Amino acid sequence: MSTETPTRNRVNFATPRSFGATMKSHLKETFFPDDPFRQFRNEKSGLKKPLQYFIPIFEWLPNYSLRLFKFDLLSGITIASLAIPQGISYAKLANLPPIIGLYSSFVPPLIYAVFGNSKHLAVGTVAACSLLIANTIGEEVSHKDDPTLYLHLVFTATFFTGIFQTLLGLLRLGILVDFLSHPTITGFMGGTATLICLQQLKGIFGLKHFTTKTDVVSVLHAVFQNRDEWRWQSAVVGIIFLIFLQFTRFVVRYPLFNSLPLITVRQKYDK
Repeated sequence: MSTETPTRNRVNFATPRSFGATMKSHLKETFFPDDPFRQFRNEKSGLKKPLQYFIPIFEWLPNYSLRLFKFDLLSGITIASLAIPQGISYAKLANLPPIIGLYSSFVPPLIYAVFGNSKHLAVGTVAACSLLIANTIGEEVSHKDDPTLYLHLVFTATFFTGIFQTLLGLLRLGILVDFLSHPTITGFMGGTATLICLQQLKGIFGLKHFTTKTDVVSVLHAVFQNRDEWRWQSAVVGIIFLIFLQFTRFVVRYPLFNSLPLITVRQKYDK
């Protein structure tokens, strides 16, 4: 009777990695899943490609032409017509001089033109940040009693905000936005819109005395407490402009008004 020798299969266990190597691999998988530097590994052009990657203006500026400049000039004039009043209004929301709003309207786009790579991204101040600055710093310093200190605190807060945003970008922590649910973002935007509308009551009624707080109760209390300062002229002008804005939104839905620019262009070329 023959006996068979059992076959032994050897399992090739991989060499265990150290804690540092494992941590490095996990961090790379979390923050750099797309491996953005892989395009530079076999590059023989020195620092040209990395420089164009981090400062995109070096990539598109050599190919810039007069034809592109004409389109940029037209778009710049169009956006400036919106950015100028928008910057002034955002400065007013933050209780800042209007000139600060103008600076914040054209300085960030100039910087983004050098370091940015998106043609469709709007860069500048937003109403939510203006309200947060006014509410946060206004609790410590009044913009009426000590405007210089208030302005310095705004500059300091803006400086540290820029540092944090730069660190978030370098560490590629944009993935944190994925953890914000849609109802949270919708509620934040809805609350911001409500606060902005309430802040406009001061201008609509022409009030000279108004609260520095942004909550609903304080704003409504300030509006009705100063009823003797209400000006019907300001209210009429404000209501007329609100009706005009809503009317324009309603009118552009009709196909006739949407086709007017096309009809004008066609008549121009037919001539």
